[in-house]
Amino acid sequence: MTRSLVASFACLALGFAACGGGSDSKPEEATPVATPAQDQHGCTVVDPPTPKDDTLEPPTEELDPTKTYVATVDTNCGVFEITLDSKRAPRTAASFKHLSDERFYDGTTFHRIVPNFVVQGGDPLGTGAGGPGYTVLEAPPKRVKYSEGVVAMAKGGEERAGTSGSQFFIATGPDALKLPADYALVGNVTGGEPVVQKLGAIITDPRTDAPESPIVIKSIRVAQK
Repeated sequence: MTRSLVASFACLALGFAACGGGSDSKPEEATPVATPAQDQHGCTVVDPPTPKDDTLEPPTEELDPTKTYVATVDTNCGVFEITLDSKRAPRTAASFKHLSDERFYDGTTFHRIVPNFVVQGGDPLGTGAGGPGYTVLEAPPKRVKYSEGVVAMAKGGEERAGTSGSQFFIATGPDALKLPADYALVGNVTGGEPVVQKLGAIITDPRTDAPESPIVIKSIRVAQK
């Protein structure tokens, strides 16, 4: 076999683009990928979600108190985790998991942020007036304190202690310790604490406690660990 023939077979094996001579074409340049815009808090700028009027049937089962359930909360400001308190709040934790499993929280917002107090979300309307179409009643633990990182369910002022729908809050500062033990317990933040701290530091309109840019819950998924 001649040397030139060997070279020809080598070109075929590598592909014609690997062989010199005969083409002056330049490789195509990759299209640059746009980086999503971020606001001054380091959150991705997103459009406000469309309000939802979904309603659900209440859950029919409680969680197994011997097992661990962790909710992963994905937002446009980052991801954090909540370990559900299935031992002290089996009904409330089960409802939170039920709402998450049904994708009820997807596309809702944190509509209320009060510095050194709470970050509140889970309202399908985004106004503080919405819910899932049902309520769960479970008395919070007698000695519960809403210390930083504790997650509990919000309720209306006229509703009984321990009543919950879909709205929940995360205690982010010492002012939450002043709350009476009226709010059903969900669990504790156990991962992504810097994201929660970021949320709690976002500047809001003092007249409404609403952030200027939407803080969107992209998804909440609960997994058994």
